[in-house]
Amino acid sequence: MARYLRGAMLALTAAGLLLTGCGAGSENSATDSSDNSGGGYHPAPAPDSGEYDQDDGESSREVAPSPDHLSTFALDVDTASYGYARRTLAEGRLPDPSTIRPEEFVNSFRQDYDRPDGDGFSVTVDGARTNREDWSLVRVGLATRAAADEEERPPAALTFVIDISGSMSEEGRLDLAQESLGVMTDRLRNDDSIAIVTFSDEAETVLPMTRLGENRDDIHEAIDSLEPTLSTNLGAGVETGYATAVEGLREGATNRVVLISDALANTGDTDADTILERVAGARQEYGITLFGVGVGSDYGDALMERLADKGDGNTVYVSGEEEANQVFSEQLPRNIDLTARDAKAQVAFDPETVEEFRLIGYDNRQVADEDFRDDSVDGGETGPGHTVTALYAVRTTPNAEGRLATATVRWQDPNSRTPHEESGQLETDSLDDSIWSAGPRFQVTATAAYFADALRRGDDRWDSLPGAPGLSELGDRADELAEATQDKAVDELSEAIDQAERLT
Repeated sequence: MARYLRGAMLALTAAGLLLTGCGAGSENSATDSSDNSGGGYHPAPAPDSGEYDQDDGESSREVAPSPDHLSTFALDVDTASYGYARRTLAEGRLPDPSTIRPEEFVNSFRQDYDRPDGDGFSVTVDGARTNREDWSLVRVGLATRAAADEEERPPAALTFVIDISGSMSEEGRLDLAQESLGVMTDRLRNDDSIAIVTFSDEAETVLPMTRLGENRDDIHEAIDSLEPTLSTNLGAGVETGYATAVEGLREGATNRVVLISDALANTGDTDADTILERVAGARQEYGITLFGVGVGSDYGDALMERLADKGDGNTVYVSGEEEANQVFSEQLPRNIDLTARDAKAQVAFDPETVEEFRLIGYDNRQVADEDFRDDSVDGGETGPGHTVTALYAVRTTPNAEGRLATATVRWQDPNSRTPHEESGQLETDSLDDSIWSAGPRFQVTATAAYFADALRRGDDRWDSLPGAPGLSELGDRADELAEATQDKAVDELSEAIDQAERLT
């Protein structure tokens, strides 16, 4: 192990020279802007090695999944797991631990990262010590440019694939989708286009791709005519939706399929991979992305997440009129454009200062370390106004000093497919002394991650996070943060934690 660490240190030292040569940044982070499409430093593949030994008697399972001190994952801006957990708790039930994805809890909250001027990302790396000796939480924050004014974005060609199966008759499903689509139709620009596909036991194109312009009344009529019918052939809906999107494809526009469903597929193809294989050509040739909107108290979370992850898109969950209005009337129209395709992040931890680390969440988004710069390997898609946060539990060496981590994000230009990279670093002396003395947004991030951690306890696939407070203390922290930030979303987090505490 000592021999390996010395070799890894040499490699990471070389990486530091190449990645920080042009860096400049704030007290807690630095950024380096570079285009490494033609070569440069390539991290060595993870070598075969045994698990780390623990000298504190605690389990080390999955704490250090990459003994080479590299961690690589595809970016993800999904938030559905958190939205569905809030809905379940509000109904007086604890969510199934298998539906809890910590990264989606963390990514549900506004962050304080600097934003880049153009397409691409800024990189912020900061951290704080926990009350468990030598353990810290390290936050890697990626941000895209702010969303442009509504009139400055490209036109949109949106194909809505709407579930009208019998299960969608429950209040807060199809009726919510119809109301939200109606509001969005009034919000979109005249040069935007909409198509509508419905599915139950079969799929049907209700409205071909139609410019809004003088056709808003016809679009409203199509939306209002939707009624729940039979079973759920989600596969047929997705396939017909993509075929309709290709038929109505608009050059120079953002072409996207928006799937609205409870994802309780029970007819036809019910496997996400099989469904996506049938539309692979349309996705890859025309770059049509998938945006999944989950609804309903019973919700096929796993299927919707898989469809979005493999369909170059993302998912949200809406449980009420206010959330639906925000998604359809604000988020979707504002963030129609794409700023990055196949984005991946790689974090290199310095073996001189880091003994163990664990990425919190992103279980379904892991990428082999050697595939970081392989642009044929799928990553994540992001648009303007997005932030992506990855949180790590990190155990430092005793009295560690110096470089702790270097985080690099790689993405492709959405039009030219030219690859670009950006990096940020964290030094040990930049760690805050305590999570609860760090900045408010860092504290919100930690609170959301600890909450997710608490909700999936009992599932022995995951160890608890270091320094995890009980739900009572966590609720008190969230109350204080809601007051400090005056952020309604943080207030809702506090309420959800209180509900979970009562149920446990």
